[in-house]
Amino acid sequence: MAAVPIPPPGKALAGPGSGFIVAGLAIIIFYIAVAVAAPYIAPYSPYSKVGDVAEHPSPPSLKHPFGTNEIGYDMFSRVVLGTRIVLKVVLLSSVMGLIIGVPLGLVSGYFGGPLDRVLSIIMDSLYAFPGIVLAIAIASVLGPSVINAAIALMVVYVPAYFRMTRARVIETKTQDYIVALRVLGAPHSRIMSRHILPGVMPTVLVVYGLASADAILTEAGLSFFGLVVTYPAPDWGLDISYGIKQFLSGSWWLTLFPGLAILTLALGFAMVGEGLAERFRARAV
Repeated sequence: MAAVPIPPPGKALAGPGSGFIVAGLAIIIFYIAVAVAAPYIAPYSPYSKVGDVAEHPSPPSLKHPFGTNEIGYDMFSRVVLGTRIVLKVVLLSSVMGLIIGVPLGLVSGYFGGPLDRVLSIIMDSLYAFPGIVLAIAIASVLGPSVINAAIALMVVYVPAYFRMTRARVIETKTQDYIVALRVLGAPHSRIMSRHILPGVMPTVLVVYGLASADAILTEAGLSFFGLVVTYPAPDWGLDISYGIKQFLSGSWWLTLFPGLAILTLALGFAMVGEGLAERFRARAV
């Protein structure tokens, strides 16, 4: 199978999967814009008690569109400012996972041998653990912080990048033009970077979109247990953790709005990943 080319910029939003890609990018860009402009959008500080009744949550109103929690914090401000923490953790972990996993998969799949066997065993061992369990274990050891949470998620998703990259490299390196380059004595580094890696990148982009979507849900799980930031720092999963205690008493807004934020942002990345997968499948036919 020939390497699947990455579509030119002018045609990136046309063809199969374009609907998913456009819709997903719109959601992601919206949340990035919210994160950048958060200090100007949020009407209150996430640490200031602005509720009318301090010990009982206030439902949504014109003054507080997302209501207030039992401490008196404005939930709209906390959801808006919480976007920054979520995007920092998710984007940082996804980029680190890509930077580590793709080169390892490229080298492992290309050279094979003992190095490939050792790396495959390590990555398969990590992949065998449920992602949320492994992330919680690592984050618990490192302690709550944005960087530590990103590292924990990075460890979870490196095997996904490694496995997909390695599989594509093993498939690509047996093609005639790659074999000819090796027979002619072309440097391995040049073959990998100029002739194999471009064919691997479509797969990497798909994995990046889907891994980022999953990372949002995993980050929410970590923050639910207080392993990203500590209260009262604004974070969607952390607010759900505190809001769920009030849910049975009728304070539905404390979990609804952070939950919707998690759902829609994860959906945006998932749509981009699925759209790209549909695009590259169609181009490979």
